[in-house]
Amino acid sequence: MAVPKKKTSKAKRDQRRAHWRRQASSQAQKALSLGKSILSGRSTFLYPPAEEEGEEE
Repeated sequence: MAVPKKKTSKAKRDQRRAHWRRQASSQAQKALSLGKSILSGRSTFLYPPAEEEGEEE
């Protein structure tokens, strides 16, 4: 017979959300830092040049 699952505690839920937010914050900080360095010209990281289809030289 089907039995309902136990309710997840608020502490466990908050812990999972805090972990998710911490990861998101870290990724946002890295992206912002990379964007600033690229715009300022101090970046040593290079993206491959975007190639457009249909353009022939």
